[in-house]
Amino acid sequence: MASVVKINVLTVPAEQREVLEKRFASRAGAVEGADGFEWFELLRPLEGTDQYLVYTRWRDEASFQAWMEGSMKAAHGGGAQGGPQGQGGPQGEGGPQGEGGERPKPAATGSTLWSFEVVQSASPKA
Repeated sequence: MASVVKINVLTVPAEQREVLEKRFASRAGAVEGADGFEWFELLRPLEGTDQYLVYTRWRDEASFQAWMEGSMKAAHGGGAQGGPQGQGGPQGEGGPQGEGGERPKPAATGSTLWSFEVVQSASPKA
C-alpha cells in the first residue's frame, strides 16, 4: 500500500511568520507518536509567495483520519475553527491558550489541504 501525503497550504502575512513558526516549534513532537505517522516538515517560502507548506506523510488515509479525529482534534479544542489540516490544526494554530483562556488569533489568513498518494520515491544511495 502506498503512503499518503497531506500538504496544508497556509497563507501567512509577513508580520505573522515568526508567530506561526514559534507555534509550530512549541508543538514539536506532537504528531510523531501517532500510529501510521511517517514524516513532517514545515516549509518556509523563500520568495514570491506568502504560503507556508506543512508536509506530512502517513502510512494510509485511515492513519491520517484517526490522528485528525483523535490527538489533533483534542489539541485544537475539538477542531471547532475549521476543516482538516495536515499538521498544526486549523490555519496552523494550536498551542497555549491566550490570556483569559481565549484561543490565540490565527497566524494564517487562509488554509487549503492537498492530498496525494506516493507513487514513486527515492532516497540517497548508501
